[in-house]
Amino acid sequence: MSRLKNNYENSRFHRFEAWMAGDTDILKGKLEIRRPEEPEEQEIELDETKINAAVYDMVHNRELRAFRILYRLASVILCLTLIAVLLWTVVYLPKFGEPDNPINNEVSARYIEKGVEETGATNFVTGMILDYRAFDTFGESCVLFIAATCVQVLLRLDDSGSREKQKKKRAEENDRIYEPKNDLILQKVSCVLVPLLFIFGIYIILNGHLSPGGGFSGGAVIGSGLILYLNAFGFKKTERFFTDRTFRRITLAALTFYCLAKSYSFFTGANHLESGIPLGTPGAILSSGLILPLNICVGLVVACTMYAFYTLFRKGGM
Repeated sequence: MSRLKNNYENSRFHRFEAWMAGDTDILKGKLEIRRPEEPEEQEIELDETKINAAVYDMVHNRELRAFRILYRLASVILCLTLIAVLLWTVVYLPKFGEPDNPINNEVSARYIEKGVEETGATNFVTGMILDYRAFDTFGESCVLFIAATCVQVLLRLDDSGSREKQKKKRAEENDRIYEPKNDLILQKVSCVLVPLLFIFGIYIILNGHLSPGGGFSGGAVIGSGLILYLNAFGFKKTERFFTDRTFRRITLAALTFYCLAKSYSFFTGANHLESGIPLGTPGAILSSGLILPLNICVGLVVACTMYAFYTLFRKGGM
């Protein structure tokens, strides 16, 4: 009887009944359970050339081919026009050695003899570049702004773009990757030097019409202070008071004020009208008419441009 019982317990029917009842697991010891491996992130390389070819069908797109031809023709015409204008200007330049050349005229003597009387600035150089030739200086300030804008267009890392740019942007979200790791000596020295640099830069700007200095040199000193603070404390702390929006607003306000102020001054001078802008007392801090506020505008543009150049080349953003 026991033999029949053992045969029954080892039979397939009995094991099937036990499995159906949930008393046993026929796969126990025969099936290895492993934790599923996490799928690796596959980087999808975006070939812009292939995408453009598939979307726009550049081979058979007549409008695109016509645009390319017109674009090249317009570029050639523009270059030839600039060359022709420059050559035409060279023809009218005075001949070398003639007595009425600009180097032999009375302009330089006028700057020295009448400079203080007409501009109110005891610094002849500042009176010349911010009064007699103020629009030349305005052009130089605009060149700085345009240069910063071009660098921003070329180097700025946006959220959109290729996968390589996005990967680089994510890697640089930690603004301490390429910076000193809380360098105590640098930070303590910066706490002393940065305020002194700011004060010295402001002093150079405000005294530009009284002594050597002005907006360009004072703005460079302030810009170096901003860069030193950035290197010591990082982008996160610097962005509390100076961001991309701050750069745009300051430069736009400074250049706009410069343009409007000198446009008014030149309009009244060309029409022999009283401008109503007092020159003040030569040698006083509040003197020389518009030269002091124009120096401030130039200093702001130079400081912002220096900082913008450094941050864009350094990280691709402000």
